[in-house]
Amino acid sequence: MTQTLKRIAVITMARNDEFFLSRWIEYYGREFGTENLYIYLDGTDQVVPKNADGVTVKKLPHRNMSRSEGDKYRIGLISNLANELLKKYDIIIGCDCDEFLIVDPALNTSLREYLSHKKIKTTVSGLGLDIGQNMNCEKTLDTKKSFLSQREYALLSTRYTKPIVINKPVRWGSGFHRIKGKNFHIDKNLYLLHFGAVDMKMLESKAAARGTDWLNHLRRRGNGTINDVTNRPARGEKWIGIARTIQTYLRAPYAINKPNMLGLKIVVKIPTRFKKSRI
Repeated sequence: MTQTLKRIAVITMARNDEFFLSRWIEYYGREFGTENLYIYLDGTDQVVPKNADGVTVKKLPHRNMSRSEGDKYRIGLISNLANELLKKYDIIIGCDCDEFLIVDPALNTSLREYLSHKKIKTTVSGLGLDIGQNMNCEKTLDTKKSFLSQREYALLSTRYTKPIVINKPVRWGSGFHRIKGKNFHIDKNLYLLHFGAVDMKMLESKAAARGTDWLNHLRRRGNGTINDVTNRPARGEKWIGIARTIQTYLRAPYAINKPNMLGLKIVVKIPTRFKKSRI
């Protein structure tokens, strides 16, 4: 007898990120249906992506706050929304619009099917892969093509090993990096792919919009992820398993509910099969 698939919703909040938001809708809409996507737009002036038909979109007045205050304000809104949605959904995924949770394509199952059959202890995480442009061998991103058809390298990052999947009411910490009062559970078949550093030209455009000082700083110092995938040797897939083991068991005493890798920076070549995700 086939087990009934669970009701799953995906939520995010974004500002001035129409490009990534449209990709977010495309991917998660394909996985769960656009009617199960919920977006907060930070600012009444924000543009709703053209592919948002069926998506629940709410524009909120933008508040000028410090970065720390803004992060706390936004994650508070998202946590409240997630907890409200749990009254009609079994599972909630909360993430930024440049983050994509995938199940290993080797399993030949959808993300919805995998999570429906997964026993979740309040929360579960995928291993974080921070994808960046290798400036030695990768061209400027063609925005009409998939990310993974153009990018082959990632930094194994504790920053993006986030507890974004929940099945009980929780309070996320800023940026979804932790859940207050809950432990961490990293699944062996889930990965969170972050694309914020997928293209240097894109980063330069965003920096220029913030001012000349930001652009000059980026050009002088570069981007950390892009620097790492460009200048560090790329290791094989076994290092993905090693990183997962380290992050599963290692915690810093000042952050026991967040993963740790002792500052190790390991760059890997993204498994070719991940391209099947069509991200």
